[in-house]
Amino acid sequence: MFAISCTAQVYSNTVTDMDGNVYKTVKIGTQVWMVENLKTTKYNDGTSILKITDGTTWSNLKTPGYCFYDNDAANKNKYGALYNWYTVNTGKLAPTGWHVPTDAEWTTLKNYLIAKGYNYDRSTTENKIAKSLAATTDWNSFTGPGTIGNDLTKNNSSGFAGLPGGGRYSSGTFYSIGSFGYWWSSTEYYAEDAWCRSLDDYDSNVYSSYGNKQYGFSVRCVQDYV
Repeated sequence: MFAISCTAQVYSNTVTDMDGNVYKTVKIGTQVWMVENLKTTKYNDGTSILKITDGTTWSNLKTPGYCFYDNDAANKNKYGALYNWYTVNTGKLAPTGWHVPTDAEWTTLKNYLIAKGYNYDRSTTENKIAKSLAATTDWNSFTGPGTIGNDLTKNNSSGFAGLPGGGRYSSGTFYSIGSFGYWWSSTEYYAEDAWCRSLDDYDSNVYSSYGNKQYGFSVRCVQDYV
């Protein structure tokens, strides 16, 4: 039996968006990810993204838009912005040299972590990697073995540092900060939906699902292959 190393490779490299926000990065397998949620209010060509605070306007929006959770700018630095999928689909949201991951790239991340023993029990089968992806702060407590909320000090072995930034329904209502983190992929699922990933405080796996394109979710960016 050999020992499996679960040490994150946090880069000294950083990336800066058009607003001047600076993000740390981490190498996980062959991929380099931002360690923070995207918070830019501008596309990478310098044009502004439409900010939507009104719930009714958000519910009718089928074009790009963003907000901060509860329309509170104090949530920006920690949790980043919530973007609808139409913003992701512009192809201009990530800083130059980076992109919003495809569903396949999210799967690559998951498969690497499982194979390298990042499951909470160090096994290399099944999907029990949530703790390795979740940050060590801000998650609600939960007692279930292997869940994110059970002993936060054991989270984040991958260095991904996922936070429970919650989301915004297509109705415009905000929900689940502290309990859930949702991240868009750039991959469409169906006419009204797109693939996403999520973490929650009471489970041990990372979920692959789809959300309505009008939802507001967080965004993590991955570096372009060179």
